[in-house]
Amino acid sequence: MPFAAGFALAASLFLGGPSAPASPTQPTLIMPAAQTLREYVENYFADAPIMAEIAWCESRFRQYDKHGSVFRGVVNSKDVGVMQVNEHYHLDTAEKLGIDLYSIEGNLEYARYLYEKEGVQPWISSKPCWGKTAHGQLALK
Repeated sequence: MPFAAGFALAASLFLGGPSAPASPTQPTLIMPAAQTLREYVENYFADAPIMAEIAWCESRFRQYDKHGSVFRGVVNSKDVGVMQVNEHYHLDTAEKLGIDLYSIEGNLEYARYLYEKEGVQPWISSKPCWGKTAHGQLALK
């Protein structure tokens, strides 16, 4: 089957087009809505919105740089990912917990672990950015 015809058939089946009627054995697939990294972080920390503000201040919601490598801090290159978790202080603990600091999921998971243990203290160096916000004021109390 030529590539274009194969692709059209696959797309038609995936999108539930006229050649792909829904049946009990063939469910209609619905593509999930795309999320920005900002939305992902905000949803992940819906219960702790200060953490999304910290992510903005620390990394501008970047997990990877323009070359696809993990985003590293400008001031300290040991700070990694969207939450700028410092490898020097946290990599061993993250690995013991089975958390990958270099993936978005792991970076956020470890940030939650830190937040639950220490509050906003691990990100106190970026307080001039997030400390002025309403959520920042509440987090500092």
